[in-house]
Amino acid sequence: MPHSALTRRAVVTGSAGACAAALCACTTYDARPSPPPAPAPPPPPDATGAADALARTADIPVGGGAVFPDRDLVVTQPVAGEFRAFSATCTHQGCTVGEVSDGAIVCTCHGSRFAVEDGAVVEGPAETPLPERGIEVDGEQILPA
Repeated sequence: MPHSALTRRAVVTGSAGACAAALCACTTYDARPSPPPAPAPPPPPDATGAADALARTADIPVGGGAVFPDRDLVVTQPVAGEFRAFSATCTHQGCTVGEVSDGAIVCTCHGSRFAVEDGAVVEGPAETPLPERGIEVDGEQILPA
């Protein structure tokens, strides 16, 4: 009879390795990402409505303005005490305008410039004015309409 090359030690070692591999294969891991933390609740409005305010009137310079990209708004003050609002989305290719400087709302993507008075195109490539948006001035607060 031919002699078998397998020894008892080889069989036991191989069986233990096979059992360990089988147990590892049966183990499951929860690969689902944990949910993001809940957002902080909005601050309660005070008597002046400051929680809803876009800005204070003093924050908007005369002849200039401020961009509120999260609200898709640009608020300007063409002359003292007159506040206007326009969409912050450039009518050229949909970029969000980046700033208000030198009396113009400026799209930093392609260089379009719009008038702070009425959103009209001052310099292209945009050909269409920024659409006007509603705001309300309540005392020193500028609120979305």
